Amino acid sequence: MRLLAALFLLASTASAQAPPPPVSALDRAAAERNARHDKTRYDAFFKKYTKRYFGMNFDWQYFKAQGLAESELSATARSYVGARGIMQLMPSTFQEIQTKRPEFESIDDPEWNIAAGIMHDRYLWKLWEPVGPDSDRTRFMFASYNAGEGTIARATAAAKKKQLDEMRWPNIEIVAPEVPRWRYRETLGYVKKINQNYGALRAPKP
Repeated sequence: MRLLAALFLLASTASAQAPPPPVSALDRAAAERNARHDKTRYDAFFKKYTKRYFGMNFDWQYFKAQGLAESELSATARSYVGARGIMQLMPSTFQEIQTKRPEFESIDDPEWNIAAGIMHDRYLWKLWEPVGPDSDRTRFMFASYNAGEGTIARATAAAKKKQLDEMRWPNIEIVAPEVPRWRYRETLGYVKKINQNYGALRAPKP
């Protein structure tokens, strides 16, 4: 009996240590398809609401890049301050938008979350119309989305005080550490991440 028990234990140990079976090419292809689907499943919403609020000539991939920076496109994402969904909207912001667009049924519905996020971006885009080059204007828009338009307005005032062109984003980066009540590293990193995501989305696919 002892010999049988020892043999059984040896076989169990060998089985536990055995390497997993190799992944087949079909399984790998399926996993790659699923990963691509996860990254493209909301593209129709990003396209639809970019066209609605920004027009046909605005690149919808800016807002997909923003969604990736906010939540990695997770519809169930929650932040420690209560922001929710793909575009990490605060419930109060969503409710304010909902008063103008009652068809936006739920902050937790991916379509309405994306729609509300892009609509809020449109408000910020119009706010920063005095900014010249569009590349800088998107930075002001996204920074305001992250930190609030009041914070970025204080940053422009700080730049102007230093006799810098307050409508150029590099100058906002220069004065950022001097702007009170601003977690500027988070905002500057957020804007940079969106630009990196956008570059990756625009890069030619192999």
